[in-house]
Amino acid sequence: LIVLPLDERFDPPMGSFSHGHIQTGDKMSLPRNFWDAIQKNKAEVPWLFEVSRINGVTGAGERVEMPIDMTDPMLNKVVGGAVDFRSPPNYIFLPRWMMVALALKPLDVVEVKLVQNTPPGSAVKLRPHSTAFTKIGNHQAVLETELKHYSALTKGSTIPFDYNGKRYYFDVVELRSAPRGERVPIAKVQDCDIAAEFVRPKDQMKRKN
Repeated sequence: LIVLPLDERFDPPMGSFSHGHIQTGDKMSLPRNFWDAIQKNKAEVPWLFEVSRINGVTGAGERVEMPIDMTDPMLNKVVGGAVDFRSPPNYIFLPRWMMVALALKPLDVVEVKLVQNTPPGSAVKLRPHSTAFTKIGNHQAVLETELKHYSALTKGSTIPFDYNGKRYYFDVVELRSAPRGERVPIAKVQDCDIAAEFVRPKDQMKRKN
C-alpha cells in the first residue's frame, strides 16, 4: 500500500471515542478490502493490522531522517488499529508518529496485513521525553486514560499523548505479555489489564558525547 499522512479529515465525529485523537492514537485509515478480510476471517476485536517496511522496496531501501531530538529506532514493523475503511484502493493513511517509527515519507510503499496473534500485554515501561509530564498531579490517571486510544504498542516506538492543550511524547521501553510476563516486541493493550510505569525522563538523562 502507498503511505500518506493521516489528517483531520479522518477525525471521527464529535462524541465518537477516537474524536480528537487522530495523531494521539494508533488508528489508521485502510481501504475497503481490509474490512472484507475481517468479515471473511471472522476476526475478533480488537482488529489489529501490522504495517511493515518491504526490504529494498520501501523508500528504495532508505530511511528518512528523524525529527530533532529523536534517534531512529530502526523498526521495520508496527501494529495498530483502524479508524475507518474509507481510504482509496491501494492507499493507507497513518498517524505521524507511526510514519516516524518506520522512517517513512509520503508515497512510500508498505505491506499491511490483518494480524490475530498479537499477545495481550500485562505491563509497559514508558520513558517520558519531558519531566513536565511527571509533574502533572494525576499523571498516572492521565496515562491510563490516554493509553486507551492505543490498540497495541510496539517496543522502540515513540507515542504521543495530549493533555491540557500540550502534547507529550513517550518512548516505549519495555513490554511484557500476559499471563507469564515475558518480554515481547509488540503487545495488545486494548481490552487488557496492563500495568504502566515510567522510567527516568529523557530530559533528565545525561547526553552522551
